[in-house]
Amino acid sequence: MRKLIVSCFVVGVAVNVNAQNYWKKNAGKTAKVILTNSKVNEKMADKGAVKFEQFGQPKETEACIFVAPNFKYQKLIGIGGAITDASAETFYKMPKNKQKEILDAYFGKNGLGYTVVRTNMNSCDFSSDSYTYVEDNDTSLKTFNVAHDEKYKIPMIKEAQKAIGNNFTFYFSPWSPPAWMKSNQSLYKGGRLENQYYQTWADYYIKFIKEYEKRGINIWGLTVQNEPMATQSWESCIYTAEEEGEFLKKNLGPTLWKNGYKDKKVMIWDHNRDLIYQRATTTLSDPETSKYASGIGYHWYETWNNKTQLFDNLAETHRAFPDKFLAFTEGCKEQFNMDKIYDVSLGELYSKNMLNDFNKGNALWTDWNILLDETGGPNHKGNFCFAPIIADTKTGEVFYTYEYYYIGHVSKYIKPNAQRIGSSSNRAALTSSAFMNENGQLVTVIMNDSDNDIETNLWIEGKAAKLNAPAHSIQTVIL
Repeated sequence: MRKLIVSCFVVGVAVNVNAQNYWKKNAGKTAKVILTNSKVNEKMADKGAVKFEQFGQPKETEACIFVAPNFKYQKLIGIGGAITDASAETFYKMPKNKQKEILDAYFGKNGLGYTVVRTNMNSCDFSSDSYTYVEDNDTSLKTFNVAHDEKYKIPMIKEAQKAIGNNFTFYFSPWSPPAWMKSNQSLYKGGRLENQYYQTWADYYIKFIKEYEKRGINIWGLTVQNEPMATQSWESCIYTAEEEGEFLKKNLGPTLWKNGYKDKKVMIWDHNRDLIYQRATTTLSDPETSKYASGIGYHWYETWNNKTQLFDNLAETHRAFPDKFLAFTEGCKEQFNMDKIYDVSLGELYSKNMLNDFNKGNALWTDWNILLDETGGPNHKGNFCFAPIIADTKTGEVFYTYEYYYIGHVSKYIKPNAQRIGSSSNRAALTSSAFMNENGQLVTVIMNDSDNDIETNLWIEGKAAKLNAPAHSIQTVIL
């Protein structure tokens, strides 16, 4: 028998409304509850409204999440995922009706509310082949063209852009410069960008931006380099913190500004949380470098088993650079197994990261591939992974993992420009974060990843609504 734990949640009110007056004017206020309960295979179910009634001081024995609406933190830029070569190729192998279903699932009126899209410049591991956009040794970049991307990737990105509309937030990352620009003469296994090609490589970014924008795809931002400390068997390139700063200060930053792209949001690092503080404090220590950077990107692979993420490193970095936004640029569950696509732990991995990231200052959250096939690919290096939606290109079936639903409990209800509200939990089993949308709507997401059902109270200034957080569940409470 599962143990029943009593807890409560303290939630604030609209940031522009005094809390006490709020309750005086809204006696009998109710909140809407959306629940995903893995034990009964219930997904994003509307559980109706819960009513607030008088409730005094919570006891120390009662588990609580406290949210302080008068403490206002970062605003959300948006939530989304990556349209890689693998995602786009898989997408166009599916029947037309399934293509529409997938687009609607992410970007449609009743979908997850994605507004952010990332893509790769040049090939990455999630490409069917390795490629660049220029011929070998073309230092003038006269042969530059993005014809490779026009088959799958650009059409799918344009579909997403059309569905998202004005909130479309698109950025790109390079995995490797062309092999002839690198010390190891290879796209793979690290290597470094040779000094004599720093400016050529900076000009390459400009070419890419111009070609995509010529096709109507507005580019919001870019990262300097994907995973600059990873020597991978696939496309990769190594930069020290000093080298990344030098390239940004002397080449990439000035070249962007000179070409009228001062508005493009440049993100440094784009690797794991473990070194984020060291990288930021080193790369951005020079004001002439820092002025070209808008954000600091990161991934979640700092611990291979994904059990002990270094969330405090984000908070320390955010404190050091309050003028730079924190951007989660990539994360996924590796080692794909089709038999595990309905495992709730996939969703819990996502929510644990998302909610903790937001509570530490994150403003932009981007999943990795939005779509993969029945093998967890295609991937030209055999690095097969999970995605929120898996499409069987042989049968035409579409499968929704718990990743999809757990992300949706955040992305569907917390909108761009929402502001995070101060909150804290006094129980490890309950993870939560709260945001206020621009329309004054308060959204609290609550995950219980324990084996115990937890009886809860949603507590606001002496009033509470009774809730239940089933074992291995997530719920969104909308007030």
